[in-house]
Amino acid sequence: MFKKQKTILATILIVIIVLSTIMAYSIQHSKQQKNKNTSTFVGVTYGGNSVSEAKQLINKVKTYTNLFILQSGNLQRNPDAINEIGDYAVATGLYFIPYFGNYIEASLATWLDSAKQRWNDHLLGIYYRDELGGKMLDDYYKFTDPITGNAITKTRYGDIVVEKANGEIIHYEIDGNINLYEPTNNGEGKYSTYKPDGTIILQHGATATTTYQKLSANRPLKTNEEIVQQITTQNTNDLNFLKKSTTVFSSDYVLYWYNYQSGYDVILTQLGWNISLNQQISLCRGAAVTQNKDWGVIVTWRYNNPPYLDSGDEIYNQLKTSYECGAKYMVLFNFYEEDASNPYGTLKNEHFNALKRFWRDVVENPHIKPNTIEANSVLILPKNFGGGLRWREDTVWGVFKADDTSGRIWDLTQTTLNTYGYTLDIVYDDPTYTLSPNYTNIIKFQK
Repeated sequence: MFKKQKTILATILIVIIVLSTIMAYSIQHSKQQKNKNTSTFVGVTYGGNSVSEAKQLINKVKTYTNLFILQSGNLQRNPDAINEIGDYAVATGLYFIPYFGNYIEASLATWLDSAKQRWNDHLLGIYYRDELGGKMLDDYYKFTDPITGNAITKTRYGDIVVEKANGEIIHYEIDGNINLYEPTNNGEGKYSTYKPDGTIILQHGATATTTYQKLSANRPLKTNEEIVQQITTQNTNDLNFLKKSTTVFSSDYVLYWYNYQSGYDVILTQLGWNISLNQQISLCRGAAVTQNKDWGVIVTWRYNNPPYLDSGDEIYNQLKTSYECGAKYMVLFNFYEEDASNPYGTLKNEHFNALKRFWRDVVENPHIKPNTIEANSVLILPKNFGGGLRWREDTVWGVFKADDTSGRIWDLTQTTLNTYGYTLDIVYDDPTYTLSPNYTNIIKFQK
């Protein structure tokens, strides 16, 4: 009886040793594979507000990703939470990128110094703000006039509002009307509207103190050139303190060229919103290659309502195509709704399976190489052009309505994409940059 017990115990010990050896080998092999693939980064974002949820997501994906992006609007203000999540991600072998919006520069700079020592090269950089091009086209965008100090706001409706230090406000409507507010001592103010045909509408005792022509002549953001100068100057100044210390990431769905020109090191083009995958890759890759930067993709929403994301199979195909086109970073965007039942946000099992399949069948597959679809054709668009290129009537810089020129640019872009597919890059005419010698076929928009 005693002998039998000893035999059973010995068998159990052998099984434990064998299983431990297998597990140790599996963990080590996984780490080795991740180290092999550090020229390609694959991961997910976490957009919730819970440290425990972030860790839960890390545990879910740690065996088939090598990157974790903390993209939380609330947690960005909690350095202890960022450190705890970053520690956990790095301990599992993942690389880490935290997101910050309009943060206090001094606080972020101080934290960044300690973070670089804490995680070394596993801190890939900082994801700083996002959708600067998208905000210029579709949302509110604020500037400060460097000469007058006037506050300038581009609205989501395409209007421009100028606020002066003396309280005067000039509202330039995209349709041409100009509304003027002049402050008065009694606080009521005087209101007047100046129309393009010369008509003036006066309210609250206002008098015609100026003309439409004079107001129009002083309108800011009148030309593509002025807009590009304002955007790039402002953003370059905002990014300077980060660029001295780390790699700066962002994402956008339009106007990548000007994100890079503003100083970003890596832009992730957003795949979704029913915008052409081919066009997104051609625009982002073209900008990155020409300006000697890195690029990637972030798969985001296709729908504004559940299920939000595309199907798992479609996401797998998008990731694989991006990889073959040379993307260095491939990420799934994950949004956490309040009171949602799914502990993993908008990511469902089919999306995790697609990510796992992509990692194991593509990234770890020695027979599938990155950047096998190289661009040998390039379409050159006019310098400083800021059309969204999402449809023919899309606005230009969010403040100009589509016209004949923007329509012809749209037509040429679609024709060229249909002809050359993923072997096409799209860039902008700018003598500051030299075209890649790989472009053997050059198509240029003719005004």
